[in-house]
Amino acid sequence: MSLQEYVERILAGPDPAPIVAAGHPVLRGVAAPYTGQLAPATLADLIELMRRTMRAAPGVGLAAPQIGIPLALAVIEDPGGLDPELAAVRDRAPLAFRVLVNPRYEPAAPERASFYEGCLSLPGWQAVVARHRSVRLTGQDGSGEPLDEIVTGWPARIVQHETDHLGGTLYIDRAELRSLAADEGIGASFGAEPTPLTAARVLGFDLA
Repeated sequence: MSLQEYVERILAGPDPAPIVAAGHPVLRGVAAPYTGQLAPATLADLIELMRRTMRAAPGVGLAAPQIGIPLALAVIEDPGGLDPELAAVRDRAPLAFRVLVNPRYEPAAPERASFYEGCLSLPGWQAVVARHRSVRLTGQDGSGEPLDEIVTGWPARIVQHETDHLGGTLYIDRAELRSLAADEGIGASFGAEPTPLTAARVLGFDLA
């Protein structure tokens, strides 16, 4: 079936949409660039479904492959509301809802930051990932307008995470595997620290 038909089928299904878990091939393929394959109304409905699904999870980003659609489209949003110390250390300011179409990123500075990170497609686990602290984001927004901007701090981490999904890369591929921890118990305490210093010490890994 065509992409239009496939998306219409997903739009007619559960709402919020089921999130695809790691192990599904759609998460390991390269998403097709969006070149107008969907009717404008269908694209708008898909974006709204992705927004509802992301918020219901809840998460701060969702890529189309995570609901089974191999299309270079993602939505991001971070309401913030963290402890002020955490927010300051992680450079995590609230991020308004945004749509990324055919996004790409490249480092804008050499500095990297290491923090715990999770994924809606790998529920129950988190691991430390060293990400570029600042990236140049290019692509289009949901209206087709071009994007070319510098994104810094936690929003840059979200951009990198969601854009990686569109190339078939999961956060675990970039993670320090010795840091892998469950979201509950001691792992929850690791993730709640401003920086993963305790986890690095007790689990035996180096921070970037």
